Amino acid sequence: MINGIRVKVCGITSLVDAEAAAVCGADFLGFILYPQSPRHVSLEAFKAMQTALPATVKKVGVVVEPTLAELARARDAGFDYIQLHFPNSTTFPDAVAWLDVVPPERLWLAPRIPPGGALDLMFVALADTMLFDTYHPVQIGGTGETGDWKTFAKLQSKNKDNTWVLAGGLSPTNIVAAVREAKAHVVDVNSGVEASPGVKDHAKLRAFFAALATLPSLPKRRTGAPATATKAQLV
Repeated sequence: MINGIRVKVCGITSLVDAEAAAVCGADFLGFILYPQSPRHVSLEAFKAMQTALPATVKKVGVVVEPTLAELARARDAGFDYIQLHFPNSTTFPDAVAWLDVVPPERLWLAPRIPPGGALDLMFVALADTMLFDTYHPVQIGGTGETGDWKTFAKLQSKNKDNTWVLAGGLSPTNIVAAVREAKAHVVDVNSGVEASPGVKDHAKLRAFFAALATLPSLPKRRTGAPATATKAQLV
């Protein structure tokens, strides 16, 4: 945590990058299990490095439109949290089924909201943590494109029972402006601190955390506030 802001460094593919992120002050390390991603890490590769990963940093497994069986395998792989990307058109009953596999306190939901679209607020009740990423018609994260920081601030303000994670195009050069405009307490950085997809630039990592250190300290806000509803209340 840097001045009250928690940081997830996503797209980790190696122990050296995981250690560098932890030394800088990362609170979370993200491992992308989506095979189409250039930062893809298989479950077997994650398990091979798992015991050598920094123990003080939480691990987040990132999945995209998983089947329930795929979701269960990710849940059982040793991640502290599961970050689930899904289209905004997903039906609510299908989303509720995720709670049979991953409880709300371990689930980070990342809806893909197209331009002009709006977040279906029913999804907010399913998970303690919501991740707001930049929409791309093909890519899932890691685009380097910034998102709508003002909309993030509004969603966070209106849904205070959840923790909100700001993602999308964050870098050492814009993180201060992003935090100020979005009023984010948790941020997710990926391509903005890379030398190439899946390979972190350690100088950029240090610059990112150094930029956060210039901001005034925020009050502590824990990740994973109580979910707004239980599965029993939703079905």
